[in-house]
Amino acid sequence: MTAPAKPVLYKTDPVVKRHAGNPILTKEDIPYPVETVHNAGICRYKDCIIMLFRSHLRNGRSIIGIADSEDGFNFSVRPEPFMVPATQGVFADYEAFGVEDPRICCIDGDYLITYSAYSQHGVRIALAKTRDFESVERVSLISQSDMRNVVIFPGRFNGRYARLDRPHSEISPWSVWLSWSPDLIHWGESEVVMKPVTYHWDESKIGPGPTPIRTEHGWLCIYHGVFETMDGAVYRLGVALHDLANPAKIIGVCDEWILTPEDPWELTGYVHNVVFSCGAVEDGNGGIILYWGGADTVMCAGTANIDDLVTLCLNNKRAPF
Repeated sequence: MTAPAKPVLYKTDPVVKRHAGNPILTKEDIPYPVETVHNAGICRYKDCIIMLFRSHLRNGRSIIGIADSEDGFNFSVRPEPFMVPATQGVFADYEAFGVEDPRICCIDGDYLITYSAYSQHGVRIALAKTRDFESVERVSLISQSDMRNVVIFPGRFNGRYARLDRPHSEISPWSVWLSWSPDLIHWGESEVVMKPVTYHWDESKIGPGPTPIRTEHGWLCIYHGVFETMDGAVYRLGVALHDLANPAKIIGVCDEWILTPEDPWELTGYVHNVVFSCGAVEDGNGGIILYWGGADTVMCAGTANIDDLVTLCLNNKRAPF
């Protein structure tokens, strides 16, 4: 007789364990007027963890603030925003409606920041960089309109850079692509690597989340997936594993979500029923601290074991499309 299948880990023990102090950052923690704190890029810098968070102003447009933490859960917000829409040069025309949803990737001492630039021309991706999180240099606009959710891999592949991106398109709709670049500015050779699955928890749209994490089994990539219900859209988080040598090849996509809106500040807010992640850091003990925006209103955090996430991609997987 065949032994019954072993239950998936998080059926009884959630793979992402919410921090008891959630939400870890709200608009009341910000020393200048904002209405939300969400969708933050995260990285380690020297002996602390940096958070670059998005906030709505009362005119509805977004800026990016900055906060520091020693333990990854208690953050101190700096007195001024880190990035606001540019007022001169080519960036001014394409950031007029706001700067949003940063991701941070460190390569050769440069902290590369990809973010969504909104304007009357739509949304496109811009690249900025810093070495000290005191000053920031805008480098280039690295996509056409309409494009969101660009995440750069923290390394090179045969001398080239790789990124995950998500065009706004009804052709292969709302899918994740992988693109290559020799210099971080010019991108091409794009190919679809992952698509929403019909009548699945992520059937409406998907998009890359935090900067990929290198493991011995592959690049661990957390992504968001959307499902339309009778009460509107629900944003959840899933996880996929990409090949180390060629990240355009996906080894496995976990068939089930790893995080869904449950707490009151995830169920109700600026946008209801949302957990949305732009950042995660390794904790040095085989785990990660994962950060997500709750209902596009507050910042939350949780922890997960890297091996558990990899196992879900290998043993409880579906095809990427």
